[in-house]
Amino acid sequence: MLLNKRKLRIETERMTLRPPTHSDFRNWAALRAASIDHLTPWEPSWAGDHLTRKAFTNRVYWAQRSVASGTAMPLFLFRRGDETLLGAITLDNIRRGPSQAGTLGYWTGAAHARQGYMREAILAVVHHAFTRLDLSRIEAACLPENMASRGLLETCGFKYEGVAQSYLQIDGRWRTHVLYAALRMDRRGRTDAG
Repeated sequence: MLLNKRKLRIETERMTLRPPTHSDFRNWAALRAASIDHLTPWEPSWAGDHLTRKAFTNRVYWAQRSVASGTAMPLFLFRRGDETLLGAITLDNIRRGPSQAGTLGYWTGAAHARQGYMREAILAVVHHAFTRLDLSRIEAACLPENMASRGLLETCGFKYEGVAQSYLQIDGRWRTHVLYAALRMDRRGRTDAG
């Protein structure tokens, strides 16, 4: 994994991870629109203007501010061979001081799911968070029935930690989530999901 010190960029075996830019709009909107049935059961409800250029422009400005302030690391995943946008991963809610932690979220376009791209991205972002950002803990949450996401987190070294009732509004209603975490110095051994 390489990190460009001038600009946030993480290179993996098959991908380049970088923050979104205004020129990514068409590819992002097309991928999200083509993946609507794949994504909406697991995400907060999309606003009426979710796929508009204005909403995307706001997303790009938020990404720029977040990276500059060190509060989040929103990254798009591009396949290096053909520059195809595959999805996105965000290390958000980066907390400093005593906690040194952040929260991971991600999505993959339907056409690119189950090809190992997100596993590669998660491993790279977690490595970056532990070695470059000096974080100690990365948290993630997903719906209990999202077995694909749970399995992905577990294969990336995240361990089940418990349940959060009414944790997030997903697809228009408050939903309970299962919580996972990866620790930089993890001595917990195996933990089993309940």
